[in-house]
Amino acid sequence: MSDPSPTLAELTDRVRAFAEERDWQRYHSPRNLAMALSVEAGELLELYLWCADDGPQPMVESRHVKVADEAADVLMCLLNLCDRAGIDLGQALDRKLAAAAEKYPVDVVRGKALKYDEY
Repeated sequence: MSDPSPTLAELTDRVRAFAEERDWQRYHSPRNLAMALSVEAGELLELYLWCADDGPQPMVESRHVKVADEAADVLMCLLNLCDRAGIDLGQALDRKLAAAAEKYPVDVVRGKALKYDEY
C-alpha cells in the first residue's frame, strides 16, 4: 500500500522550507512569483509544441518525466505565490468550482465546448 499524497498545506510547507533554507524569500514577491509561474507554464507548454493533435497519443517515458518535472515546477511556483499572497488555495479552488458549476450547469453544457455567453 502506498503512502497517501501530501496535502496542499504540507506541500506549501515543504516549498516554503526549501526557499527559506536558501534565503530566497527576499526574491519571492507575488509579482516575481506570478512571472515565474508564467515562465514555468510556458516551459510545460513547450513540451507539447509541434506535437500531432489527432487524438490521444502514448507518451514516451522521457517525455513523461519532463512533463512531470515541469508540472512540478508550475505547482511549486503556484504554491509559493499563494503562500506569499496569503491565499488558501484549497478554499480558492472550492469557491471557483462552485462559481463554475453555476456558470456551466451540467444539464446545459454536458459534452459541449461552449463559453457561458454562447448558450
